[in-house]
Amino acid sequence: MAYKGKYKPQNPQKYKGDPTKIIYRSLWERKFMVYCDTNVNILQWASEEVIIPYWDPTSGKNRKYFPDFWVKMKTKENNIECSLIEVKPKKQLKAPDQSKKYNTPTGRLSTKYVREVKTYAVNMAKFEAAKEFCKDRKWVWKILTEDHLT
Repeated sequence: MAYKGKYKPQNPQKYKGDPTKIIYRSLWERKFMVYCDTNVNILQWASEEVIIPYWDPTSGKNRKYFPDFWVKMKTKENNIECSLIEVKPKKQLKAPDQSKKYNTPTGRLSTKYVREVKTYAVNMAKFEAAKEFCKDRKWVWKILTEDHLT
């Protein structure tokens, strides 16, 4: 199975958006799509349909963040709850390892370390914007990792 592709829902009426344009970028995202599509407690769901403005600290610009999923579900208490959900590898939720900061005897910063620092900074800015966005709407904000999806 491909790591990226189009998802064709079994229950397209549950999808909020165009059910012919659902894209997954990882097998974890696909697994969560199947869960949303087939779980009777998920009333509606969408993938990358919500837009959240955020400040990108690495570029100094305003950007748009498209969280992986929006889900409207019935809880165990029979309440209706909306959530925004991001699917991320655990390693992207931790600050980069400073012991791997340099890769040469001359003390140059390693390219990999710089990339990880930027990714981490952008992710934290996105997640903070998402938390505020959800708080304003009384939604739940969740980050799911491989621990939740395996």
